[in-house]
Amino acid sequence: MLEKFLERLGADQRGQRNPLHVQFLPFADSLMESGYAATTIQSKLVLIVDFGQWLRRRGLVVEDLDERRIETFITGRWRAGLLRRGDRTTVRQLLDHLRERNVVQHVTPTRDVSPLAAILDRYEKHLRSERGLTTATIINYLPFARKFLSDRFGEGPFLLRAVRPPDISGFIVRHAGTMSCRRAQLMTTAFRSFFRFLFQRGELQVDLAPSIPTVADWRLSTLPRYITAEEVARVLGSCDRRTATGRRDYAILLLLARLGLRAGEVVALQLDDVDWRSGEILVRGKGLLYDRMPLPVDVGQALAVYLRHDRPSSKTRRVFVCREAPRRGFSGPSTVSTIVRRALDRAGLHPGFKGAHVLRHSLATSMIRSGASMGEIGEILRHRSPNTTEIYAKLDFEGLRSLAQPWPNLGGAR
Repeated sequence: MLEKFLERLGADQRGQRNPLHVQFLPFADSLMESGYAATTIQSKLVLIVDFGQWLRRRGLVVEDLDERRIETFITGRWRAGLLRRGDRTTVRQLLDHLRERNVVQHVTPTRDVSPLAAILDRYEKHLRSERGLTTATIINYLPFARKFLSDRFGEGPFLLRAVRPPDISGFIVRHAGTMSCRRAQLMTTAFRSFFRFLFQRGELQVDLAPSIPTVADWRLSTLPRYITAEEVARVLGSCDRRTATGRRDYAILLLLARLGLRAGEVVALQLDDVDWRSGEILVRGKGLLYDRMPLPVDVGQALAVYLRHDRPSSKTRRVFVCREAPRRGFSGPSTVSTIVRRALDRAGLHPGFKGAHVLRHSLATSMIRSGASMGEIGEILRHRSPNTTEIYAKLDFEGLRSLAQPWPNLGGAR
């Protein structure tokens, strides 16, 4: 069906005057490589034909394409009542396709030369090259610094040396109430890093980092959120392993439940990270640290089934790939958390926390109740500090019971 449609496009005399005529077939090939269905490709090509005719009516050629003209085209379709869901994405896909093949020039972004952009640029380089922080951490830190400086100086003179401790504490008090405790803690951590950087670079005469208040969140004040071993089995059993999606989800849930992987570590897993001969798996952990872990038999079997029969064909080296086009690796940890949340719902479980981390906590809880030591749990969870593992000691009820003192009986027995 698609082949006949392409043949008709190629033979259409009127279509040959379309500025995008020679791009139809290469663009269709790129869509097929990305895993789009034939009917979807045909629908996208119909739109591209319309787009080419729109260019021709305006005397434009392929090389004239850019984001501004795409928005003009999309706005026109919307006003005419012709805009469909996904049209903007399709035309932008075409633009990316043409730029990848150097048919259309890449746009050089306009560089922001403002003092605010300059200081944030230097701070980002400091975090990346000198501190060695991950991109995820940098992405978390920079918005806090940008928001503070924008609020403090606005449209006025950008004088970093005018910043005083009350400016920082006032900002924290105003904004901490609008975010979770962990997010507020991250904000204060980012500020200590930023103002220490400014002091070290001579932008500030006084180190303001020690003046930044802390956010109250007493360590070990809560219990880890977990589900029992029987409930974990129910979650795994909720996957319909007769379907490709069910087998994929089962493999992901096993990695979380048996190895205690974090959601981001599942997303980052590469095909080359699984050493089938030695039965090991490479885990790309936090802080750019890599660890090798043994691959349990059931986890290995689930991965092998998924890779042999269910993983869509894709250029990416990621193990887990989106089933719908464009077929690429998961966009982020939230995709894995969504898979866990749906599995919990199918199993009829409603813990207070439904993210992927609940299975990591459940593994540690099961281990400690089976007699594992804190050191063994920390090794499995790949904690860098023993202090991180301490919270699971609160779940060792038998051990804690042996330490409990009898309640004092004041006034004597009655």
